[in-house]
Amino acid sequence: MSTELSFSRDGVDVVYEGTEFELEKDLIEEATGKQYRDVTDHDVLQIVAEAPDIDGEPVRIGDVL
Repeated sequence: MSTELSFSRDGVDVVYEGTEFELEKDLIEEATGKQYRDVTDHDVLQIVAEAPDIDGEPVRIGDVL
């Protein structure tokens, strides 16, 4: 099952194993120790899943927004 991420200025909407939830910007910054715009999709996947299936190059949230 894949994990879907949708980025906004306020946080990330996540669909993980069929469950939908939002990770708020402040929570992501606290968990990663980075400014929100510098966090990558790979960083977010590591917050969501114990052993995420990460492939490809990481993409900064700042580049997506």
